[in-house]
Amino acid sequence: MAASYISSPESMRLEKRSVARNSVLAAIAMTALKIVLGFVTGSLGLISEAAHSTLDLIAAIITFFSVGVSDKPADADHQYGHGKVENFSAFIETGLLLVTCVWIVTEAIRRLFFHHHLVIEPSLMAFAVLFLSMIVDFWRSRALGRTALRYDSQALEADALHFTTDIWSSGVVAVGLALVWIGRRLEISWLRFADPIAALAVAGVIMYVSSRLARQTVDALLDAAPRGVRGQIVREVESVPGILDVDRVRVRRAGNRYFAEVQVALNRNATLQHSEHMSTSVTDAVHRVFPDADVTIRALPRATGAESIFDRIRAVAARHNLSVHDVNVQDLNGKLHVEQHLELDERLSLKNAHDFVTVLEAEMRDEVPEFDSILTHIESDSATIEPGDPTFRSTALEHKLRKIVAEFPEIIDLHEVVLKRVRDRLYLSCHTTLPDDLSLSQVHDISTALEIRFKQAAPELFKVLIHTEPQTDNRR
Repeated sequence: MAASYISSPESMRLEKRSVARNSVLAAIAMTALKIVLGFVTGSLGLISEAAHSTLDLIAAIITFFSVGVSDKPADADHQYGHGKVENFSAFIETGLLLVTCVWIVTEAIRRLFFHHHLVIEPSLMAFAVLFLSMIVDFWRSRALGRTALRYDSQALEADALHFTTDIWSSGVVAVGLALVWIGRRLEISWLRFADPIAALAVAGVIMYVSSRLARQTVDALLDAAPRGVRGQIVREVESVPGILDVDRVRVRRAGNRYFAEVQVALNRNATLQHSEHMSTSVTDAVHRVFPDADVTIRALPRATGAESIFDRIRAVAARHNLSVHDVNVQDLNGKLHVEQHLELDERLSLKNAHDFVTVLEAEMRDEVPEFDSILTHIESDSATIEPGDPTFRSTALEHKLRKIVAEFPEIIDLHEVVLKRVRDRLYLSCHTTLPDDLSLSQVHDISTALEIRFKQAAPELFKVLIHTEPQTDNRR
């Protein structure tokens, strides 16, 4: 029952340490047996196997401690976690394997070509130990391999490879001893070289595994991206709607964790919230390749070839975290004139606001050299909440407004008329219903004309806000 309260990371850590600890115990037992039997029989194959197993023991001990450290969470000094400890331990194991190969090859050459050989005494005990070793190695390699695959642990994978090669090398040594025994029984003298030849075969197996492990560990330590992964990530990210380009993809591995950095280009008029939404979509795309990757997204604004003049104007304003509205561009005798409205902090002085607009207009001319003139209407952007009287009523004024609405044949009705008095100023808000098929430009023209007529008929109105609704959505 206690296990059910263990968190997933803690469960992973305990399982990895458990399988690594069992490997250490198995390596101790088999190494001791091979050392004793190797010197008793004088078999270089067995001695090389004992040396191989000794290094397996050292590697298993290194793995045991490395998996304990590598699963520690990231901290201020190790911001990518401690996963590289696994990669480094695998690198050390590679070095140990190469040292073993050098010794085995040297001794085998001495026995083959310089006749520095010992008297070899094959025995049933030697064969029994070898077969027992193969059984234990098979058991440990399976357990390590399953755990390495489950948690993508390079250290455990390296340990599993060690035990797997032990199976093959033990088999080769057994064959070598058997051939020596057969040579004695049948008086075939050249079979006495079977043992050093078997040792060379063991060295060949070790070198093969070492080269494979070396490539993996060096790639991990040098932050080499897994083969083909960059292309997969680029394809997934490019499939996200709104992504203009994928500028850069970086992938690195630390232990069983992958870290991906992706730089993408977005429309420069995208809002910060939209950029965040796009970053989330890009992260999801990367996770389709690496489900558990730690992903960092950098979004850069970029102009598109399909941008209109209006888009370019808004892009300049957005550069200053501002937005312009009621932008109107006129072509007068081949010269472009711009009129726009810009809201600035109401606490700015006229001098400061005008200076800022002058800079903004200069940037717009740099962006669109075709502009001959730019006229900006400066509006105050409210930064305070104003108290008011929401209960103000004027039946006479409402009657006057409804008569004005009757002058506009497109307006179906006027409703939800609200008058408010704020700081001794009269504010009007109302809803109007118009036909569904009117274009937005037509609706805007009608609303503007209606606002002008309201203020002409009632000069006391300070502000007028007209909300337009389609006829089919009128829920009154």
